[in-house]
Amino acid sequence: MSYESAAEPIKIGYLMDFLLPEGFPDTYFEDLTIPFKMVFEKALEEGVIDRSVEIIYREVEGLPKGSVKAVVDAYQELVDEGCLVIFGPHIGDNAVAIKEVLDERIQVPAISVTGSDDALGEWFFALPMGSHFDEPIFWTDLLVEGGYTEVGVLTEQSLVGEAYAKNFRKACRRRGIRIVAEAAIAQTAQDVSLAVRTLHDAKAQAIVHAGFGFGVVFVNPALAELNWDPPRFAGTAFQNAWINDVMWQALTGWTGLDQYDEGNPVGQAFLDEFERLHNRRPQWCVPVVNRDVAVAILHALVDAHPLSPRGVKEALERVKSIPAASGAPGTRISFGSWTRRGWMGCGYLVARQLEADGINSRLVGRFGEV
Repeated sequence: MSYESAAEPIKIGYLMDFLLPEGFPDTYFEDLTIPFKMVFEKALEEGVIDRSVEIIYREVEGLPKGSVKAVVDAYQELVDEGCLVIFGPHIGDNAVAIKEVLDERIQVPAISVTGSDDALGEWFFALPMGSHFDEPIFWTDLLVEGGYTEVGVLTEQSLVGEAYAKNFRKACRRRGIRIVAEAAIAQTAQDVSLAVRTLHDAKAQAIVHAGFGFGVVFVNPALAELNWDPPRFAGTAFQNAWINDVMWQALTGWTGLDQYDEGNPVGQAFLDEFERLHNRRPQWCVPVVNRDVAVAILHALVDAHPLSPRGVKEALERVKSIPAASGAPGTRISFGSWTRRGWMGCGYLVARQLEADGINSRLVGRFGEV
């Protein structure tokens, strides 16, 4: 290759702010990164971009099990390697904590799937896999649809859990639902027998879990001890079911919020291409969400002048009305000068339940349909 034709790859970072568990399936890990490679390699082949894109992956233990410092340090390492934009951090506690550091020191844009609006800022964008505000509203939609007027809440003791619970109380008041009991649980898998019994003794008709998700692990066994099988609802903690068999079993029997909708034609076209290239079809939320993140970044890289962190940040603000692969049909992606949260339309979340086979899930509802 001649001197005039050669160019370094454009670098983007992928920051996973929790350590994937031992035994995490290789195919699931591939589902995190392959969508980025597919989007960028296709763009290079078609001449949409004239340089390759290199994805630099970092995995650290942030909150709730680790520390914010580990996340900030990993972000800085990716910046030092030349990344122009970083996908992550994703957990609300870490995302909120890093916002000030981004604004005051690092100034390299982040795109995250955090549900925390408090993380959003000049350098922090989100295509959230849920929302601390939206999910509680959708829980009340599901409760009203099921005819449940008295509910118990299990709240993880964290920023995420408290944000969910606060907004759920407001949503319940608007819909005439009474919270008959609230019980605090740990962020990690601990004994929850007393908390579950509190809800049982209050005669809750249904259970809502508010939190990141690891606190739910022993809820089903505690219910079995009481011979109690109430309807139970989770937010996007439901998406943790794909981590391992423990989380799948923990969330079996729950209705949760998700972003995979088999009725979305953009998502199905993407999975058609995925299956053609890799001989399998990953029908869950992460591949389609990560495809959407990659497409948003691609639009920004093409439109960035100059190709610098600030150039990419300002180009992200010009990303408008891109059809999304995730969410219900019709979901789109748009940012703006003062718009940092990218999903347009309440259908970016759907309700699903897990199948007992440990592999599949089924759609049970879309939000915003009339």
